[in-house]
Amino acid sequence: MNTIKVIVVDDSAVVRQVASEALRRVPDIEVIAAVSDPLFALERMRHQWPDVIVLDVEMPRMDGLTFLRKIMAERPTPTIICSSLTERGARTTMDALAAGAVEIITKPRMGVKDFLVGAGDDLVRAVRAAARANLRRLGGPVVPPPPRLNADAVLAARTAARSAMHETTDRVVAIGTSTGGTQALEAVLSRLPAVSPGMVVVQHMPEKFTALFAQRLDTVCAVEVREAVSGDRVMPGRVLIAPGGRHMLLRRSGAQYRVEVVDGPLVNRHRPSVDVLFRSVAQVAGRNALGIIMTGMGDDGARGLKEMHEAGARTIAEAESSCVVFGMPKEAIRLGAADKVLPLERIGAEIVAFHTP
Repeated sequence: MNTIKVIVVDDSAVVRQVASEALRRVPDIEVIAAVSDPLFALERMRHQWPDVIVLDVEMPRMDGLTFLRKIMAERPTPTIICSSLTERGARTTMDALAAGAVEIITKPRMGVKDFLVGAGDDLVRAVRAAARANLRRLGGPVVPPPPRLNADAVLAARTAARSAMHETTDRVVAIGTSTGGTQALEAVLSRLPAVSPGMVVVQHMPEKFTALFAQRLDTVCAVEVREAVSGDRVMPGRVLIAPGGRHMLLRRSGAQYRVEVVDGPLVNRHRPSVDVLFRSVAQVAGRNALGIIMTGMGDDGARGLKEMHEAGARTIAEAESSCVVFGMPKEAIRLGAADKVLPLERIGAEIVAFHTP
């Protein structure tokens, strides 16, 4: 069995110890080094290059972002950012995602050891997914995972949705993505004209990161991009991104579409969940919608896209050739949920073409 070779780079001895122990518990992962800063990492990597790097952001001698850019320029390597949720750290982590990091794991400023012990399974899953990433597309006891719920856990608790109108002049594009999605969304949205259909987006991302992500996209896009607030109207030229830590649903108000942001349990181990958004879009928009599922591990959104397809919506899955992780689109294709399978560079044209009824 080929093992995944990992190097942990963090100036906290506690983080290095606990993260290494969590990874060493599984037979398919080998921690080849745990070092306190990027210069030590570079020295170690001259002798043995890792398959995956677990990287802190704020460290002595060289910060993690500078190190990440250096690695991605010289020898692209799947990198997971492990960062504290502070305002400054969150912004830096967004820069790291733009620089090519494939995943983020957030750690609190206090109680880091207990957090990492409990999040051991998440770290293992992230390392395994990162090891499969397509980098050509990037410029104590373990707490058991939460129960795997489907979108009914959120949708059934809401007021029953009215059936979709047969046809309206308002169109909705719903996009769902995960690992690698920050880069994929920027690639698609930054090329759209200001006059584009209204869009609702779920990107798997922790609380406090989505507002910064939306702000970043808004600076590089002709369309308006912002973190969604309940009651926001879905309208041409606007992209609403689900807040981290909350689900987003589509609702209808007359012939207009608006979003509802709600609390609820994890669905497919995610909050926000793509399935929650897609299924609500299927119910209230039907054939007036376009659903797009892009890069990401797991299968969140695949069943929701299938429901959109059955409701008459047009549906697209990103092709394997452009995915960082071909998980979510692969499952949607397997279910027969996708009308088209397209590489990333062709998705924008489909969105523009969908704007005119």
